[in-house]
Amino acid sequence: MLVGHLGELALSSASMASSFASVTGYIVLVRIGSALETLCGQAYGAKYHMLGIHMQRAMLTLLALSTPLAIIWFYTSTILIALGQHHEIPINAGTFNRWMIPSIFAYALLQCLNRFLQTQNDVFPMMISSGSTASVHILVCRVLVFKSGLGVPAITISNWINVLLLAMYVKFSPACTKTWTGFSREALHDIVSFIKLAVPSAIMICFEYWSFEMVVLLSGLLPNPKLETYVLSI
Repeated sequence: MLVGHLGELALSSASMASSFASVTGYIVLVRIGSALETLCGQAYGAKYHMLGIHMQRAMLTLLALSTPLAIIWFYTSTILIALGQHHEIPINAGTFNRWMIPSIFAYALLQCLNRFLQTQNDVFPMMISSGSTASVHILVCRVLVFKSGLGVPAITISNWINVLLLAMYVKFSPACTKTWTGFSREALHDIVSFIKLAVPSAIMICFEYWSFEMVVLLSGLLPNPKLETYVLSI
């Protein structure tokens, strides 16, 4: 919304970049991370310490997956231009996504922390953390939009703040003493089993989300891409 004050090109570029980031990054991580809901749900009440093990296993998997996704984000402009997009928008979108690369690793960790706490029905800390982060994000975004021209680092800063807040809660809260017992080498085992559970459901749901996000990406192929993408983003 704030980027819209900078004009059609800025908003169109930010919208294109966000859609590309969602299609190639955020949605994938959300769906892969959703496997934790099943695993942690089974462990809660039976083997409490396994919640922490499952979370660590998911973190390792999602962080490993984030690396190739970050490389895709780095070449956003090249990919969009190769797909026939108008040059002006992809170049700005590429700049936007390069600034967002650190956020994908924070987002991967955030998905794991959220599922870990949700399974324990411990949602109040998540609400406080998200609310605090959103408040900071509005202020940071407002400053950076008019400083950088796109406000590109704002989401990166916000995601990492959210991760740090939840990580501190898990570490120091008495509510997590049974489920978080520290880092363990046990998390390195059965990663393949986690992937086998996560990937099929992720593929199914990703296709659904991709169909919606593709509308914004395809708008860049229309005769007046700035206006069309601008309108869709609103």
